[in-house]
Amino acid sequence: MRPILVTSALPYANGSIHLGHLVEYIQTDIWVRFHKIRGRDCLYFCADDTHGTPIMIRARNEGITPEALVARIHGEHVADFHDFLIGFDHYHSTNSEENKILSEEVYIANREAGHIHTASVMQAYCAKDGLFLPDRFIRGVCPSCGALDQYGDACEVCSATYSPLELKEARCALCGTSPEERASEHYFFKLGDFEPFLREWTRSGALQVQMANKLSEWFEEGLKAWDISRDGPYFGFEIPGAPGKYFYVWLDAPVGYMASSWSYFKQHGIDFDRYWRDPDQVEIYHFIGKDILYFHTLFWPAMLKGAGFRTPTGVFAHGFLTVNGQKMSKSRGTFITARSYLEQLDPEYLRYYYAAKLTKGVDDIDLNLDDFVQRVNADMVGKVVNLASRTAGFIHKHFQGQLSATYPDDQGLFQSFLTEADTIASYYQERDFSKAMRAIMALADRANRFVEEKAPWTLAKEKRMVELQDTCSVALNLFRLLVMQLHPVLPAMAEKTRVFLNLQDINWSTTIVPLAGVTIAPFSPLMVRVDSQKVQAMVQASLATVTPVVDGVKKEEKGETITMETFMGVDLRVARITQAEEVAGADKLLRLLLDVGELGSRTVLAGIRGSYTPGDLLGRMVVLVANLEARKMKFGVSEGMVLAAGDGKGRLSLIGPDEGASPGMRVK
Repeated sequence: MRPILVTSALPYANGSIHLGHLVEYIQTDIWVRFHKIRGRDCLYFCADDTHGTPIMIRARNEGITPEALVARIHGEHVADFHDFLIGFDHYHSTNSEENKILSEEVYIANREAGHIHTASVMQAYCAKDGLFLPDRFIRGVCPSCGALDQYGDACEVCSATYSPLELKEARCALCGTSPEERASEHYFFKLGDFEPFLREWTRSGALQVQMANKLSEWFEEGLKAWDISRDGPYFGFEIPGAPGKYFYVWLDAPVGYMASSWSYFKQHGIDFDRYWRDPDQVEIYHFIGKDILYFHTLFWPAMLKGAGFRTPTGVFAHGFLTVNGQKMSKSRGTFITARSYLEQLDPEYLRYYYAAKLTKGVDDIDLNLDDFVQRVNADMVGKVVNLASRTAGFIHKHFQGQLSATYPDDQGLFQSFLTEADTIASYYQERDFSKAMRAIMALADRANRFVEEKAPWTLAKEKRMVELQDTCSVALNLFRLLVMQLHPVLPAMAEKTRVFLNLQDINWSTTIVPLAGVTIAPFSPLMVRVDSQKVQAMVQASLATVTPVVDGVKKEEKGETITMETFMGVDLRVARITQAEEVAGADKLLRLLLDVGELGSRTVLAGIRGSYTPGDLLGRMVVLVANLEARKMKFGVSEGMVLAAGDGKGRLSLIGPDEGASPGMRVK
């Protein structure tokens, strides 16, 4: 079989790894470990994505160099991945000599082949900050759907793409001022040159069907030339022959896959060209989030094709993570970093839970914390580990730790487990991990039923020693098969099991023959139950300490000063109260129906009942926080917040606009 090269998308070096990131790295790591356990030559590469204005701005805010910032974050990322048992063969950085050389090679080859052109473009320029603003440092209203507070390149609501100058009500995300237009010469990659190739490649089986269908929308709109340059000041690689112009981060970031592998190959005497030039020698697979599909399935293969490199064998996209059914949230304590999790919980709990949720599709997955506790405890501790803990003691107490000299008659259980292992292997191969976990737990149920029926505790009491040793020997052999099948997901528990059962290794090829006559080590806990109090401690710690970093700017804690960017992100709108009523069972709440003009109507639960009656409010104009995340409360859903001032004695006064304001107007 051909060797495999596997990558995960590169984490950006301006913040910590969090549980949403880990969906991808755990998914990829499970797939890589499966192939390695099966004896396949499989290498796993990744790197920190280190370039761009956000890195530069954050470093400036911290009073350090960008190089110092990315070095520090690199150390944090490496530690987090290591402790979550992510087994990269090499973890590199895009701010490396290898990546510079390869990025220039890709660019020059495409330029010489005629796939690069220059054009004068009008750019957004912030006179106050003295720089051309990259896409992510402009915020405004989407020109397509009208969504508020969107970036300068793409809308997170309707997925429309546009230029920063098309953004309505644009403002600098750093200082809040309106940018001006200035001309600048930019370099473009002619993506349209590759349309016939891309149409064929995206339908070749390299992508999931859902993703290939999504790409059809872009083909219908026409493939536009891609701006691959940015004006200085910029942290990145300067474009050869173009002083003051730098590669856009999305050009050199995917090249980081190649650079990471090249760094490893140089250390191990492996031929780089065999992997990246010849499509018949090696298989290459990328695991990515569905939000970066465009870059990995259009720009990346086209750049590779134009530069004479081979294209990926497959690109596998996954969905997003929600926690308790909602986006990760600092206010709810569910924006959880890898380190916050590791300070309280075993990483293999999360590895198993994600595996139990992940399919080969692109659906989002939910980390429900109550279900997390229940499922890990029921499956891993109650079914798998319990199988060994309830039988190993008898082997040591009565048989000096030795299993039966010959494997007993088990009515075909061992062989049926081996047969099912082939099906489970196919699920792993197809990345349908949830099916694999269900199949493994079904086998665990069968093994536990066997123990219940044989009742070794009764056999010991009745001193039926041959039956007792045979029963426990069968149970421990079935346990070994279960752990072998879980090995890609739970590598640490697999290693503990290897030591416990006195094995040379624990993989698919060595488990086809049952253990007999071997002496096992005394049993010690292989996994303990999830402590729900530790889960809550993790949530509380996240609630208290997490300060997310967005584009190099920290979101400030309550009570501290905030940046202009943070303030400008609040969408205040004039609204008219059209209905008001008391909320049954709530002492302080009134339910308000608000007319917000072009934004439609909103229902808000406001804690103003002690200060106003419903009759006081009809027709009144108020100020609404219109982009506040909807909040599910005991008495219903509140779709925003009305502003009020308090006198400190419980009396509230609603804040309203001057006369002449109309519903939907923006408050500035």
